[in-house]
Amino acid sequence: MEVVEGKATVDDVEAFVERLGSIGTDHGLIVQAFDARYVVDHAHLERAVALADRAFDRGDTIARDRAVEVLLYAAGRRQINRALTMGIGEGCQPAVVVVHDPDGADEQAASEAVGDLLDPAETLGQYDPSLVRDFFAIDEAELAATTGALADLVRERVALLTVEQ
Repeated sequence: MEVVEGKATVDDVEAFVERLGSIGTDHGLIVQAFDARYVVDHAHLERAVALADRAFDRGDTIARDRAVEVLLYAAGRRQINRALTMGIGEGCQPAVVVVHDPDGADEQAASEAVGDLLDPAETLGQYDPSLVRDFFAIDEAELAATTGALADLVRERVALLTVEQ
């Protein structure tokens, strides 16, 4: 898995997603973009990708498309329309894009093609705590009840997606 960071300026979400999908198709892998304000760290995405891969290996997926499965796990949601909140929207925004080949093939060329769509910027881990807490329904009481950080609770939501939602 490779992660490409940057600022995305999106006039047409559908066209932008199609361009990412074309890159994935051309290179035989998946490409999934996220609004970086919702992504707490690299481990958040690594866990989502690993769990999506595991679901495909077991034939136990929520979605038919592997990139959508990664989105669902990253969002900790079973409903695609709710998970899409975490995706790229219109306008200028910080972006994090996952480039992943489940077979372990080279992801560098696809990552470079994705990078061409973004203005270079460090975005991973620069999330909006208030937005993240609201999206993942993490309140003060839950934060106070754990020794972990907000990122730990988000990664827990990712891991628990298939348990009960």
